[in-house]
Amino acid sequence: MNLSNLTKTVSRKAKRVGRGPGSGKGAHASGRGNKGQKARSKIPNWFEGGQLPLIRRTPFIKGKGRFKPLKAKPITISFTQLNKFKQGSTVDAASAVKTLKLNPKKVATRGLKIVATGKLTRKLTVKLPASASAAKLLK
Repeated sequence: MNLSNLTKTVSRKAKRVGRGPGSGKGAHASGRGNKGQKARSKIPNWFEGGQLPLIRRTPFIKGKGRFKPLKAKPITISFTQLNKFKQGSTVDAASAVKTLKLNPKKVATRGLKIVATGKLTRKLTVKLPASASAAKLLK
C-alpha cells in the first residue's frame, strides 16, 4: 500500500458567501464587487441595461420565437407515397419532384426525408435521408 493509493477522507466544505465575516469571503460585498444591479440581484447574461437587445435589433430573428431554429424542417415522404414509384426504380430528389408532383423550389430549400408511415409494397433503391425506423425497414 502507498500513500497515493489511499482514498480521500477529508473534503473541504463549500464557501458560504454573504454570510458575515466568519464565512471566509468577507462581509461587505462578498465577492460581488461594489454596488450596482449585478451586486444586488440576478440578471440574465443577455441583458443590456434596458437598451434594445441585439437579438431584437437584428431583423430576421427578433421578437417571439427568436430561439427557434432558423432552418425549416424537411418535407416528409411516407411509404404510401413511395408506392407511386415503379418497381425497382431509384428514388432521389429529382425523381420525387417528378413522380410526387412536389414544388422543386421547396425541395431545394428544405430537402426531403422518408418516414415510416404506411406500408411499402415495392422494391426501390432510395438515395434520400430517412428516419431511423424507415431506414430499418428499407434494408
